Amino acid sequence: MSLGIIEKGPKFGVRHVQTILLFFCFVVNFMERLVVSVAVVAMTNAATTNPNFPEYQWNAKQISYILSSVFWGMIIGMIPGSFLCRRCGAKFTMMISILGSSVMGVITPICIPFGGWKIYCAIRIIQGIFQGLFFPCTYDHLAKWSPIEERTMLGALCHTGLIIGTILSIAVSGFIAKSSLGWPGISYVTDGIGLVLCVFWIILADDSPMTSRFISTEEKNYILLSQQKVERSHKRIPIPWKAICTSRPFLSLVITQATEGWGHSTVLAQLPLYMRGVHKMDITSNAIFSSMPYVAMFVMSFVYLVFASFLMKKKNISLTVLKKSINTMSMWIPTVTLIAVGFLDESNKSLAIVLMIVTVGSNAGVTIGQGMNSIELSPNHASTLISIILGIVSCVSLASPLYAGYIVEDQTDRKQWQIVFLTAALMDFFGNLQYLFFGTTKTQPWDDENYLLRKDDDSESPGECRIKSIKNGKL
Repeated sequence: MSLGIIEKGPKFGVRHVQTILLFFCFVVNFMERLVVSVAVVAMTNAATTNPNFPEYQWNAKQISYILSSVFWGMIIGMIPGSFLCRRCGAKFTMMISILGSSVMGVITPICIPFGGWKIYCAIRIIQGIFQGLFFPCTYDHLAKWSPIEERTMLGALCHTGLIIGTILSIAVSGFIAKSSLGWPGISYVTDGIGLVLCVFWIILADDSPMTSRFISTEEKNYILLSQQKVERSHKRIPIPWKAICTSRPFLSLVITQATEGWGHSTVLAQLPLYMRGVHKMDITSNAIFSSMPYVAMFVMSFVYLVFASFLMKKKNISLTVLKKSINTMSMWIPTVTLIAVGFLDESNKSLAIVLMIVTVGSNAGVTIGQGMNSIELSPNHASTLISIILGIVSCVSLASPLYAGYIVEDQTDRKQWQIVFLTAALMDFFGNLQYLFFGTTKTQPWDDENYLLRKDDDSESPGECRIKSIKNGKL
């Protein structure tokens, strides 16, 4: 066994177990969030699924409220998510997130008959609050468990869970809705998986290598020594709010993730409705063809990952240039295809499916292009950064279905869909354009745990600094 392998510990270590757990957390989170896009189709058109269950006459605007309501809750949950993660650790906070979201999902079919779309929205808001705890924990957990050399790889593998969750939420939901379980079965199956995951999370998850019960000494030292390269602090440090909120690289990251979030949520939430309205697909065909783009996205995520690994090994390109290149492909290819798909009618069904596959498949690179950028900018404040980013992205994702519901009053009207897709395309284009100018992967000065103290010292005279240092026992 070589010295390098001994220093890293087992080839399959506890850090990989944490990666797998996070992968399944992504799967469950996105399944619970996105099954509604297929469920509402089944609930408003029971004749195409299982007619033994109630059908509801909800209009396009009411459906848009249902689709967007989970994001209302996520906005509320982001800030306490960051606070709980810093105070209680990722293990506890993530467990609360998964458990709460799953319980709310299980009770959904029981409550809807009593309150219709309004109670559906209320439940989804509460479910969103629990899901808002999720992402701050994810990035904080990755920052603690990922060696610098493996961060891009482990982060990308975790994020493939959101693609698998998306595929399952769209593909499997259609079959469940048409089975003897009907549309209530979508919630029972999806959220039941979430409850099972909670058990595995409680047993196997650990907050950090320092507190892990299962990690070997070699693997622990490998992770900690690697992270010393960016001087990550393992204690609570003050958050430099002013520096963060005025940081050009951070603001650029916020903009590119928000604009990409608009485009992605437009396709994600509206694709089943678009396929049914314009291309006249029934629920089963709709589910199959609506999930195909995400199968392509899953495959392309590994293509991008292999491509990125190859270039980084060659060391002919900086990490910043690599990420900008991949992000450009991931956002500007959909810019073209989204505009094109809006001009296709029912006679061009096959071409529309192909363009949607290209749109979503090419978008897979954003997990590499921008997904880990918050950790790269500031390992010490990763959970705070991602809370801010996802709070804003959630607002955008909330607005996207509402905007589509306002524009598309007739789901069979192709011209109305053109406006929706054109808006998403322009968001992608300008979001990436500014990222090319201002984005970076360099760790920022305000990540330093002594940054605020140093700023205070800079505002004082040399004599004041010396007196202060003497009082603090530094001289």
